Amino acid sequence: MILGALIDAGVPFGDIRHALGSLAIGPETVSSAKVIRAGIRATKFHVAGEMPPLDHANDHDHGHSHDHDHGHDPGHTHSRGPASDVSHHSHSHRTLAEIFRLIDSSALSGAGKDRAKQLFDRLGGAEAAVHGTTLDEVQLHEVGELDSIVDIVGTVFAMESLGVDKVVASPLNVGGGGMIRVAHGLYPVPSPATISLLQGAPVYGGPQKVELVTPTGALLITGYATEFGPVPAMTVRTIGYGAGTRDFADTPNVLRVLIGDADAAAPAASVVTIEAEIDDMNPQIFGVLMERLLADGALDVFYTPIQMKKNRPGTLLTVIAAPADRERVTATIFRETTTIGVRYSAMMRDCLDRESISVETPLGAVRMKVARRNGAILNAAPEFDDCVRLASEHGRPVKDIQALAFKAFIDRG
Repeated sequence: MILGALIDAGVPFGDIRHALGSLAIGPETVSSAKVIRAGIRATKFHVAGEMPPLDHANDHDHGHSHDHDHGHDPGHTHSRGPASDVSHHSHSHRTLAEIFRLIDSSALSGAGKDRAKQLFDRLGGAEAAVHGTTLDEVQLHEVGELDSIVDIVGTVFAMESLGVDKVVASPLNVGGGGMIRVAHGLYPVPSPATISLLQGAPVYGGPQKVELVTPTGALLITGYATEFGPVPAMTVRTIGYGAGTRDFADTPNVLRVLIGDADAAAPAASVVTIEAEIDDMNPQIFGVLMERLLADGALDVFYTPIQMKKNRPGTLLTVIAAPADRERVTATIFRETTTIGVRYSAMMRDCLDRESISVETPLGAVRMKVARRNGAILNAAPEFDDCVRLASEHGRPVKDIQALAFKAFIDRG
């Protein structure tokens, strides 16, 4: 679905097929076609056939491998994120060393080969951790199939050809439960390897009881996305839709890609706001709570007096955090307060460029917090703690030290 969306957005299919041909696959191994999914036209990328066996003469023995059918059930879908539509293939499982040999012989650039190897390294690490083995010994099952090798190498090539600087992804629908059959038997949805690769990414469950994110999809999205949240401010140039195999009646089984130019004047970072109302906690705890939330990665913490149910006075706790820190910050709120629920929302924020510089006053050094936009200084403020310290040492009012710091900053030349 990822490759289908990128092809639909304008990456020439012929270029991708040419690049993949260096993996020793036949010209008919990959194909693409226009299909309809719940009324939306999309591109279906398909992988068929079997990759030729490798020459193991120069490889170390990485353990036994047998021929089995280890494909996922075909047609696993995701309406907003990476899904798999995997054909069943019978093959010998590939080790990382074997896959690296394929990558080295591919048409990827040097940087592309390094990127692909890093992705498979991370994938192998997740598989090894799940199955209690080492990275050298891990046998990649479903993700070692031709489908996944083509998906990963093809996506790296497509992203290189687009010259993408930044990827922002929506939260990922991992499916509404159920079971899938994999190499080791029946596993819950999402699979252990998938959820391991999604650590730090926002996920949720949907009504379809099928696998909506596979290890390969989780790897690619988390390997490229630097932010998760709403669509960022951008000028859209092209749009692509990648189709899955199944066609749900009520949900388009497609992955959408928007490619464009970032709006430099728009908010530059996504954050989450986490809130909880509290009316039954010892107020002494609020000071400790703020310190612990900030230590756990919160960007800002503040309290607002509110009137709650039954006309009781209470406190609205508001925490601003990076999306990746939401789970950790939420866990701290539940652990340190009496609340039984929190709510959160995604939003964008814009920040001035900030730095700290030191200025010399007649009474000592004071750090100044300086804020700029496009190189122009818009704000400057003396560090309050430094002003308090010098005021104490010299028996002067704090406001005098602040005035001296401002004068030193203006006169610094």
